[in-house]
Amino acid sequence: MNLAIWKSLEGSGEPSAGVGFAGNPLDRRAESRGQDAAADALAEPGARVLFLQGAKLWLKPRGEAFEPFFTPAEALALEGGAEHILLLGWDEHGPVLAFALAADGAGPEGAAGLELRPVYSGALLPRAVLGMVAQGAALANWHGNNGFCARCGHRSELCLGGVKRVCPQCGAEHFPRTDPVAIMLAAKGEKCLLGRGKHFLPGMFSCLAGFIEPGETIEDAVRRETFEESGIRLGAVRYHASQPWPFPHSLMIGCIARALDDEVRFDESELEACRWFLRDEVRTMLAGSHPEGLRVPPPAAIATHLIQAWAEG
Repeated sequence: MNLAIWKSLEGSGEPSAGVGFAGNPLDRRAESRGQDAAADALAEPGARVLFLQGAKLWLKPRGEAFEPFFTPAEALALEGGAEHILLLGWDEHGPVLAFALAADGAGPEGAAGLELRPVYSGALLPRAVLGMVAQGAALANWHGNNGFCARCGHRSELCLGGVKRVCPQCGAEHFPRTDPVAIMLAAKGEKCLLGRGKHFLPGMFSCLAGFIEPGETIEDAVRRETFEESGIRLGAVRYHASQPWPFPHSLMIGCIARALDDEVRFDESELEACRWFLRDEVRTMLAGSHPEGLRVPPPAAIATHLIQAWAEG
């Protein structure tokens, strides 16, 4: 994204701008990269490197805060060096790159690998840096799982700093993918539908969600997933916001939809509970004052943004 445009959107009220992992200010320059783009960027003054390992981000403790950036020298000192480096883009300080550590690889000295979810939910890093981390984690995961050509099976090669892979055997080009996920809040009058997954934290309810399948519109996926999980049929569907979700490389597409019926018949193989909540009850969940301790996901989650948008009318 152009830096001037990104800065102009801060505080604009655009729904997607406030979710976690959004707000990535990097200018990716994918269309103007050369074959040695990552190596060239690593040599630029001000170059900084993020270390990622699956769903972990390596951080240096700095008193009560954390430093996510490392120097090019620290990256090149590790085994494999530049072979594992992806170019993310540039901000006003210079290029930002990501080092994709192997699952059993040792990280930089004096740092620790922390799971991305608590880094995100605990707001341990500035919003702009979390956006860079989401991009780096998604790219690193995709490259880590797509090292061989899907056409002929030959080992493929990383190109242009990570914006694609090319097979030297058959010439096929492979581009990093983003998996679209519909996440939706069904509402009818003064009530909305929330579900609870079996892995959720105690007392937490959230929006329903599911992957968009080939040949589906976003609206059709919202209707299908809601019916499959809850038995509720939906009419009109309205897009609200989206959220990058690097677990491993998804885009959450948030919608609010009008329910056509009331009887919930939820899929017990997917959900532990699913029911209607009145608007006033939802407001107590958002405020953290529900008498039974029920709550919604963390504030940066797109599910909570959907719930809050509806609760505020």
